[in-house]
Amino acid sequence: MSKPVVVITGASQGIGAAMAREFGSRLKGVRLALVARNERNLARVAAAAVKRGAKAEIFPCDVSDDAAVAEMAAAVTKRFGGVDVLINNAGTFTAAPFAETTVAAFDAMIGATLRSAFLVTRALLPGMLARASGDVFFMSSVAGLQAFPGDAAYCAAKFGVTGLAKVLRMETKERGVRVCCVYPGATWSPSWAGSGIDEERMMPAADVARAFFEVYQMTRRTVVEEIVLRPQRGDL
Repeated sequence: MSKPVVVITGASQGIGAAMAREFGSRLKGVRLALVARNERNLARVAAAAVKRGAKAEIFPCDVSDDAAVAEMAAAVTKRFGGVDVLINNAGTFTAAPFAETTVAAFDAMIGATLRSAFLVTRALLPGMLARASGDVFFMSSVAGLQAFPGDAAYCAAKFGVTGLAKVLRMETKERGVRVCCVYPGATWSPSWAGSGIDEERMMPAADVARAFFEVYQMTRRTVVEEIVLRPQRGDL
């Protein structure tokens, strides 16, 4: 576990930024590859991780774009070498009933949330398989386990992430790669600002990030295939 390389997508804010802080604080010498579209926010997250003792580099990238992901993966490998941990955290959220969901909005949701997880994992998985070691995390949602009226595209994307994780787990469990799919309920992040929902009803992003780290710390003889996290009240 010395100086592993951890790739975090969607690392510019919210849970992704919290995971950079968590791994940076608790894993001595960790090398963080922080990926997102917002270069300015990424730089702030990287600077905070460095203050906690991590080595952190930013890799601005639209992870829904195949060519951009291939370029990013090559850059990460050139800078750090093999990737030990991939956290597929990138995603977006917009709410609309099924009948009011536009094709463009549906495609954007699938691209940012599901296609991104497929592309980044496909780019980095071969190195893990070659070394017979690695951890792949997928950020699904409770919306990837149950239907929420008014969230047609989001549920479709997150159910897709759930399926992707389940298949990858079955395909790699004999090859040294651990796969974990995480299903958080409502977690406070900047995307909730202006929603009218009290922050105190939600989980803090730091708690979700801590769950990822604790799962990673387990011995290689153990895998947590799935984990569900919900606010205490259980209504979000």
